[in-house]
Amino acid sequence: MTPQPIPAPPESPDAGVPWHYGDPHAEQRALAAGRGAVDLSHREVLEVTGADRLPWLHSLTTAHLLDLPAGASRLVLVLSPHGHVEHELHLVETGTSVLVSVEPGTGEALRAYLDAMRFLMRVEVLARPDLAVVWEPQALPDPAGLPTWVVPGDYRGGEPTPAGSDRGGDASRYVPSRPAPLVGREVLVPRDALGARVADSGSPAGTWALEALRVAAAVPRIGLETDHRTLPHEVGWVGPGVHLAKGCYRGQEAVARVHNLGRPPRRLALAHLDGSANVLPAHGDAVLLGDRVVGWVGTPARHHELGPIATVVLKRATDPAADLLIRAADGEIVAGQEVVVAP
Repeated sequence: MTPQPIPAPPESPDAGVPWHYGDPHAEQRALAAGRGAVDLSHREVLEVTGADRLPWLHSLTTAHLLDLPAGASRLVLVLSPHGHVEHELHLVETGTSVLVSVEPGTGEALRAYLDAMRFLMRVEVLARPDLAVVWEPQALPDPAGLPTWVVPGDYRGGEPTPAGSDRGGDASRYVPSRPAPLVGREVLVPRDALGARVADSGSPAGTWALEALRVAAAVPRIGLETDHRTLPHEVGWVGPGVHLAKGCYRGQEAVARVHNLGRPPRRLALAHLDGSANVLPAHGDAVLLGDRVVGWVGTPARHHELGPIATVVLKRATDPAADLLIRAADGEIVAGQEVVVAP
């Protein structure tokens, strides 16, 4: 019998789906061992149809999509003209259309932007509320052939996403090594089959468990490790989501300028929090070095092995060996830092 789910708090970005089923640490251990499933049905799904879908999306986004075969998936970004991240897309080519899952509440804005960019291209963008997203801790597409977005090899310890290079080098300059792997896939299932899919996994898990594993791997999530000024380089998206040698797209000049001529102003890091305080910070809490604010908290989490941790976005020049101080609502928390994006 499946345990009753506890819903995520209303203020959570994952409100509307199960937060946990009674034991978040056990759920983390199961996911880390390759068992279980997570209901991510609050993510929104779009479909792009038409003969021009891949060259059209290739021209609008950061990923190389021209030769994407049926069944393959990519992490794709839409940037502003100044190179700031606006949308993160989990994209799957099915052979007849492209399916995309995006963060809750962002589907309509993305669809409006894509519709505005259609011009004379043979494409159509549709909402697909009949499809739901299920996360499973597997590195291969669904064996039954359901559309599947697989976590990029850059994050799970597999073959890195082909990303080319430019005068500034290749993508390896940004994340020399990852704190931990994140192995998983998003399977798009008919919404009326969602409950059975999660229950049949034998080990349902909530977003609390999945987020803890994501944070431990320092995998960025738009809206949590990003703000309106985020450049892809700052959070390690060059490589997994940004191809360095493709043609022009909106924001490409800014991406190339930072890559070839300098360094991004900020960098993602993993903070290991002093557990004696028994409190967690919140997203956006200030991070200090001495008496200077040098960054902010992305996502806090309680990990089944590492204890309290958090992603933090820091000024690039922040000493990577220095202890940090996080100013939370319930008190100050001392934290050591683990480099993710190289200074």
